[in-house]
Amino acid sequence: MSVVVNVALPVFATILAGFAAGRLGLMGQASSEALNRFVYWLALPPLLFLAMARAPVSEVLHVPFVGAFLGGVLAMWLLAGVIGAVVHRAPTEVMTMQGMTACFANTGYMGIPLFVAAFGEAGLAPASLATVILSALAVGLAVVGLELTGRNGGGTADAMSGAVLALGKNPLVVAPLVGLWWSFAEWPLPTPVVTLFDLLGAAAGPAALVAIGLFLARQAIVTDLAEIGWITALKLLWQPFVTWLLAVTVFPMDPFWTASAVILAALPTGALTFVIAQRYGVYVQRASSVILVSTIVSVVTLSALLAIYGPQFAPGSTVDDTPPRITMPLALAETTR
Repeated sequence: MSVVVNVALPVFATILAGFAAGRLGLMGQASSEALNRFVYWLALPPLLFLAMARAPVSEVLHVPFVGAFLGGVLAMWLLAGVIGAVVHRAPTEVMTMQGMTACFANTGYMGIPLFVAAFGEAGLAPASLATVILSALAVGLAVVGLELTGRNGGGTADAMSGAVLALGKNPLVVAPLVGLWWSFAEWPLPTPVVTLFDLLGAAAGPAALVAIGLFLARQAIVTDLAEIGWITALKLLWQPFVTWLLAVTVFPMDPFWTASAVILAALPTGALTFVIAQRYGVYVQRASSVILVSTIVSVVTLSALLAIYGPQFAPGSTVDDTPPRITMPLALAETTR
């Protein structure tokens, strides 16, 4: 319970502070956009670079983690698409966005500060790796899918080139990849660069959380609550369950990386889904509603997971290397009652 109070409560309180600042008019639209640009271009990239550059390549390229986490992402994307086709008879572009909102976790703006608060420096590696997976693969998949539906008037070649160009301009993809290359080359990190990047990276957590609150302050639930409900359930309950199942059966790994995969999968829907929806003019209102609802509900679900896993891996705790016990289904069952 202390982990929930000491870690989850301050994280959500920081989001609430941003929400209150937005609602009270202390920080308006211009402030929100400026803060988002600061986090996106100046704060998160140095943090992600250092996380990758400082870690051994063997630790960063954690194949079982990638398999379990990415498997959970793809499973939810497919399941959401099937539900959208069968239940809602949704067109392809809507099914694409239903899939993305059901699996795209807020690893960058929320996961990284949460993991640093909960697990210290050790939490940067899995959170950064998950951010790269989602920023590169999930965004790329969504862009290609929407381009192929003709939302941007192009064909297959235009879709592929547009996706590659978009990823090449994304600092949340480029920065960790450069850091990974730096680690692989075993180059030393100049002290002034480390000091500068540490200063900028230290601002990423609180600024990102306030930015989430400011974004949520402008949102409203104005669409089908039933659809928002099942997408939120897929994101917050089924994705971490499927990720846990893959981690303990198909992709076994040590307890810390298993816990990391599950917690990161349980994060609420990331704001980048709204950016993609707005860019292509599809699913805009529903995407913002899913972000709002999933973030609110995640106060309960994430707190439950941190109560389970947090005490084992908090800084200074003794980590047990025995295989993780099968407790996840019971925990999920409790959160649904």
